[in-house]
Amino acid sequence: MTLQAKPTITVFERSPDEGKGLARDMRVRWALEEVGQPYEVRPVSFSAMKEAAHRTLHPFGQIPTYEDGDLTLFETGAIVLHIATRHTGLLPNDAAARARATAWMFAALSTVEPPIIELTNARILESDKPWSAERLPLVEERVRVRLADLSRRLGNANWLDGGFSAGDLMTADVLRRLTRSGLLGEFANLEAFVARAEARPAFKRAFEAQRSLFHRGGIV
Repeated sequence: MTLQAKPTITVFERSPDEGKGLARDMRVRWALEEVGQPYEVRPVSFSAMKEAAHRTLHPFGQIPTYEDGDLTLFETGAIVLHIATRHTGLLPNDAAARARATAWMFAALSTVEPPIIELTNARILESDKPWSAERLPLVEERVRVRLADLSRRLGNANWLDGGFSAGDLMTADVLRRLTRSGLLGEFANLEAFVARAEARPAFKRAFEAQRSLFHRGGIV
């Protein structure tokens, strides 16, 4: 069923990724573009994110949130799954295939993403710590282990389980965080997987939409 009203998502007013589309609202934008659902965007400042009004939408004071009529959601996995189950285009019709696609969504967020976020923290937030140089190789190796598992599972296929699904969307968006780390390039099939995902027209529309908002905010 396609909803008639436009949902609204919240995004960073001034994204720390400098328009690279690495903030988590990108996943939601991309999902909405894949299913052809128009949406509104409400930018939120870092200070406003921590205020009571925004915390009624997101109890942890983060973005994105998703509002559609009386429904408010937070957490990108829940938002993308909600979109995918209410529109065609992101989940297969076959019940078993839908379940597998959903499993890949959970795997992306619960298994693949945590060591990648840990790596980001190690390289950026902890780089000035006296133990950083010793810890960083350990964190990088944890990422490699996850990538090796994923690479074996993908093999020579274009997507993780048949046609493109919400599972591929979430996995590719998680992997995009590694583009500049050099680690993704160690796995040619994963690098190609991300490139295929980024070549999708829906991704391009979502990326340009978030980038144009970034530049309208006066950041270059």
